[in-house]
Amino acid sequence: MTNSDYFFGYRRKNGRVGVRNHVVILPVDDISNAAAEAVANNIKGTLALPHAYGRLQFGADLDLHFRTIIGTGANPNVAACVVIGIEPGWTQKVVDGIAKTGKPVSGFSIEQNGDIATVAAASRQAKEYVHWATELPREKCEIADLWISTKCGESDTTSGCGANPAVGNMYDKLIPKGVYGVFGETSELTGAEHLCKARAATPEAGEKFLKTFQAYQDEVIEAHKTSDLSDSQPTKGNIEGGLSTIEEKALGNLEKIGREVKYIDVLGPAEEPEKGPGMYFMDSSSAAAECVTLMAAAGFSVHTFPTGQGNIIGHPIVPVIKLTANPRTIRTMSEHIDVDVSGILRRELTMSEAGDALIDMVVRTANGRATAAEALGHREFVMTKLYRSA
Repeated sequence: MTNSDYFFGYRRKNGRVGVRNHVVILPVDDISNAAAEAVANNIKGTLALPHAYGRLQFGADLDLHFRTIIGTGANPNVAACVVIGIEPGWTQKVVDGIAKTGKPVSGFSIEQNGDIATVAAASRQAKEYVHWATELPREKCEIADLWISTKCGESDTTSGCGANPAVGNMYDKLIPKGVYGVFGETSELTGAEHLCKARAATPEAGEKFLKTFQAYQDEVIEAHKTSDLSDSQPTKGNIEGGLSTIEEKALGNLEKIGREVKYIDVLGPAEEPEKGPGMYFMDSSSAAAECVTLMAAAGFSVHTFPTGQGNIIGHPIVPVIKLTANPRTIRTMSEHIDVDVSGILRRELTMSEAGDALIDMVVRTANGRATAAEALGHREFVMTKLYRSA
């Protein structure tokens, strides 16, 4: 078993520690995707993050867009960043936001330059960043330097009974050591919101959660649903796996925060925690790629993902560790699973042993082991959009 008191990571200038060392080519807007991908094609060792948004967004939606883009570039798994946008104003705003971390970042705008000149200039800069980043050494770091997020996907009856509480056991053991944790999926706590409120560390945090939950219900779910949510919550995969109601799904979802952990604050989407080590709740969609992207933008560097039926999600800059307690998923989708905790249901594995196995995989991943999602090339980067563009 790997020693869980420390790992070897990349310490950044702002004190945060990354477990990966990416040089990212980050488009500010959708029409800059082609230029960003061209730079990544030119310079090996870089990673472009194309996405669908960034034009004519406004208000809270635009604020979330910038928070997500800047937070992605600021994530400690990113060593250096090249930002490309259509015009210089928003491009510089993203550069300035990322620069606050102290990491190398440069911006290039396409207007009055064109793709060819922009790609050439950005490629030269990206090449220099690759040379610099590839000489950075890993150093020994305390386990408290890890920020670990979690989200479940394609849940079934084995999720609430096995994989999700294994994540909770991990948090029960690591949060007291000073680790940052976060869970979310606001709509997926429907029916268990009173239980989630009770898991707050303070009455203020509990009320903040309930207010956040109710706003999601009123402004998103109730405002836009048809007769019900049966086509999406539970999903078809959830129903096939034995979860007939959102309430059943919610009770299993809440198992991810363990028996002892209490969350200390409620975060907005892609909002970085500011109250120190501990567990946080993030107001977020239950859609896997959106949720993982928001948590990565908030600064979390490793993601644990329990699945029942076999969700295959990954992320470009944050390693996603997949675990399952479903024996069928182990048989049919073993290439996607990093930790097999199906022994819980056969009574061959205790919950504490399952939590230890997950902690071991978290540390091994932090030390550099590629997750199944990384090895298979899953790089799902999906922005959350709040409403229609202007």
